[in-house]
This record gives sequence, structure tokens and C-alpha cells, in this order.
Amino acid sequence: MSLSLGETVAPGRARTTRPGVWLTELSLVGMALIWGVNFSVVKFGTSVIDPLAYNGVRVMLAGLLLSAIVFARRLALPPGRTMFALLGLGVLGNGVYQVFFIEGIARTRASDAALVIAATPAFIAVIGRLRGVDRVAARGALGIALSIAGIALVVLGSTDGREGQATVTGDLLVLIGALCWAVYTVLLKPYTERVGGLQLSALTMMGGALPLFAVASPAVSHAPWRALPAMGWLAIVYSGVFALVVAYLFWYNGVRVIGPTRTSMYSNLQPIVAVLVAWPMLGEIPMLWQIVGAACIMGGLVLTRTG
Repeated sequence: MSLSLGETVAPGRARTTRPGVWLTELSLVGMALIWGVNFSVVKFGTSVIDPLAYNGVRVMLAGLLLSAIVFARRLALPPGRTMFALLGLGVLGNGVYQVFFIEGIARTRASDAALVIAATPAFIAVIGRLRGVDRVAARGALGIALSIAGIALVVLGSTDGREGQATVTGDLLVLIGALCWAVYTVLLKPYTERVGGLQLSALTMMGGALPLFAVASPAVSHAPWRALPAMGWLAIVYSGVFALVVAYLFWYNGVRVIGPTRTSMYSNLQPIVAVLVAWPMLGEIPMLWQIVGAACIMGGLVLTRTG
């Protein structure tokens, strides 16, 4: 039986349907590819338009598109209490997180940001364990440790001393964003088991888009939209539609089917993709330690998957 992103299924059936699980994990690889490319896309986009204006427009675009899909398919919304809870969580996951993410990546290299945000699975595993919503086996814990070691190697190897404080500031902002996303993912887990993926995505995205756009409205109104090059508009469309709609649907479905910790480990593929894409697109040449760290990240993903 195929698993539709717009349908709600019993969590037990989703976890025990082997073809559905592997299809979900394949979609998570696609998610990692989309998000990996997105680092370079966002870095370029925020270089031609104010980061706050860029962020406000792309998140609102994603929220409106998801809402339009829900209404076009006449999907039932959850009860009022659940709906407001999802809107509230969206403020954290698609509002606060996006501010830290975009402002951070605008101040550091795209490959650096991708490597820093790869710490998210470790945050999710710890928070999930503390809340009792997820368990980590010994092999999985070893995989997380190996991934963290790989992240440290890549970050140390990719830091450019010539960028000085700007790189440190950007990395710190992205790291705070990663912590926000980890808390959001763990708190969202119970809702993914009883709310359809499309409805959940639309509500959480609009929950973040409305306050974010309100804050960004001065920057949006003063941005030189008529002078924006075609590649700038393409950057907004890519990071708004593919990174925030398509990839997010894959993410939410993964959290529901295989759990937040295993889903988050697929995001560790992002830095590898990001480094490889940023090399030709932005001229960010990967270092030896980045390659060694990437190998550790991949090994950690394998250990966590089998654990």
C-alpha cells in the first residue's frame, strides 16, 4: 500500500510496512539533496537582496502554496486546539529558525553553514531521549558520536581565517537555528501521527510565515525588486518551493514513519552535497579535513540506520 503525504495512517502500520519505509527513506535522500543545494542558492540570493526581505518572501510563498494545495484537495483541517498548537509550533520551526538560518548563512560560507547545521541530529536525539519520545541504541549512539566528530573536522577544516569574526558570528547564528529546529522537530512528533502531512505542513508554515513577514515587511517594501536579476527570482522560487514545500513534506513524512532521530540523520547528507555544490557555484574549495569529516558523517549515518 502506498503512503500518501496527505493522508493520516496508524503509526504502527506505517512502521511495519517495509516497502513504505524504504520509499520514505529514498525520499529523505531527495530531501537531503534539495537542502544541500539550497545552501548555495540562499547564499547567492541573500547577496543580491536583503536577507530579511528574501526570507520573508520565500517563507510566505511556501505557506501560501501549501495552503492552496490543502484547500484545492479539500483536506480536512485538525480540531481547533490542534490547529492552534501547530500554528504556534510553526512560529518556532518556520519563523525563529528561518531567521537564524538565513541571517547566519548570509554571514558565513554556504559550506560552513551546512556543516554547522548538521549538529541538529545530535540535538534531536538528546531532546527526544530526555522527553521519552525516542530511544537510541548503542550502535545508533556511536553513529551520532561519529557524525559529530565528522562535523567538528569539517568545520575546523573549512573555517577561513580571513573571514574572521563574520564567519564565527554566522556559524553561531546557524547553530542556534539548529537548536530551534531540533526542539521543533521533537515537539512536532506527536502531531505527525494523527495529522496529514499536507495539513501539518501548511499550518506550521503559515504559523511561521505570518509573523516573519510582518517583521520583514519594512525590508520587503524597500527592496529593489525591479532591479532583481532573473537568477535572484529563481533563488527565491527554489528555496521557497523546493526547499520549503517539497523537502518539508518528505521531512514530516519521515518523522511520522521512521521517527525524528533516524529522519534527522539523513540531514547529515546535506553538508556533503552543500560542499560539493558550493565548490563550482561559489568557489568554496573543500579542504582535506572536510573530506575526512564527510566520510565520518556518512559512516555515522550508516551506523544510526542499522542501529
